Amino acid sequence: MNRKEFVRLTGLGAASLAVLPGAKLFASPADTKVRMALIGTGLRGQEHLGLLLRRNDVDLVAICDVDERMLAFSRKLVDKSGKKMPEVFTGDNYAWKQLLAKHQPDGVIIATPWEWHKPMILGALDAGVKYVGTEVILGITLQDHWDVVHAAEKHNAHVMMMENVCYRRDVMAVLNMVRQGLFGEIIHLQGGYQHDLREVKFNDGVNPYGHGVEFGEKGFSEAHWRTEHSVHRNGDLYPTHGVGPLANYININRGNRFLSLCSFSSKARGLHNHIVKQGGEGHPNAKVEFKLGDVVTTSINCANGETILLQHDTNLPRPYSLGFRVQGTEGLWMDVNKGIYIQEKSAKAHQWDNAQGWLDKYDHPLWARWSKDSEGAGHGGMDFFVVHALVESIKRKIPTPMDVYDAATWSAITPLSESSIALGHQTVDFPDFTGGQWMYRKPVFSLTDEM
Repeated sequence: MNRKEFVRLTGLGAASLAVLPGAKLFASPADTKVRMALIGTGLRGQEHLGLLLRRNDVDLVAICDVDERMLAFSRKLVDKSGKKMPEVFTGDNYAWKQLLAKHQPDGVIIATPWEWHKPMILGALDAGVKYVGTEVILGITLQDHWDVVHAAEKHNAHVMMMENVCYRRDVMAVLNMVRQGLFGEIIHLQGGYQHDLREVKFNDGVNPYGHGVEFGEKGFSEAHWRTEHSVHRNGDLYPTHGVGPLANYININRGNRFLSLCSFSSKARGLHNHIVKQGGEGHPNAKVEFKLGDVVTTSINCANGETILLQHDTNLPRPYSLGFRVQGTEGLWMDVNKGIYIQEKSAKAHQWDNAQGWLDKYDHPLWARWSKDSEGAGHGGMDFFVVHALVESIKRKIPTPMDVYDAATWSAITPLSESSIALGHQTVDFPDFTGGQWMYRKPVFSLTDEM
């Protein structure tokens, strides 16, 4: 199958969700079991593990990690669930290859440090796995992203980024409003990753969050690997929480695409100041020079004329916010002030309505149907939906609602922003991972209440 045919068929398969009656979507037997494996059982992986264990349609056949402490936590989760213990693979950094060779699962979820995502995705596809769910980010370099796209096409397989914010309840209610035309024609969007990660990037080597200023070999959990990226890289290192929902609002890769990108980076002060404040000027890490600017701002131009502004802000004191703004010819939503304004429909001219009333009214059918099932799932329930979408796609043998082209497009913002900054804030062209098929592919994300 050539590349053009692969793109066409995956688009048609996913689009069928919007037109087929519900009964036909459930052609698989009710007792269908999906054989799943989990590579990476750290704190994020354990959230996926818990959701897989909750499902009666999943057989968890294997898990893999190099950290015995994390594996011990995972074994306790399995014991508590009453499910059969999956085979555990550990011992070295390539134990995951043994897992894939022995079990050949229907689907794999990868929740490991970023630099391992590309080789593990390629390894899973080469081993014959047809469905791979990967945590963000897809790869480190731009070539990594092309390699994953080409591998998925070669194997006629599906790679889904487990981008949970696409399923956040308010985000999906606004998607419903966008599709019903409440905001008019969309003009401008904003989002980002604005999250104080200083106590994630540093800890005492024992606790996952805070209690010290160690990282790298002396750090634990994300501080063990994530902080190194702040030392050596300068760009939007985590764009997908912000851009994923925005891309769905304006049908990126499905009638629209990103054309170009330009990024700016501020000076770097936050991480150094945190080390000095918590560990003293004499601490060895006070001498580390961090390359990542405290605030990275990225502008994106789209084929249909919209503009997007993204911000990456993880090194300074601030409350958590993804900074969403969806603005059209008839009104806008901004999540920071919890406000919506719709021309001639809001209570008062030129004054914000409290967004909650609008969000309740336009609650997405997916949340209306599955909200009870999502109770207790991570991140306010939205983690349920990404695992649900992956498992249901496997059961029905259809493309995932977020595909490899989405994953590559959203994640490629990182290396592109690095290039733009390194070139003196030059505007750089955005690659078209669909090979021109964006003009013909149709929107598929959450068109029904199924997944």
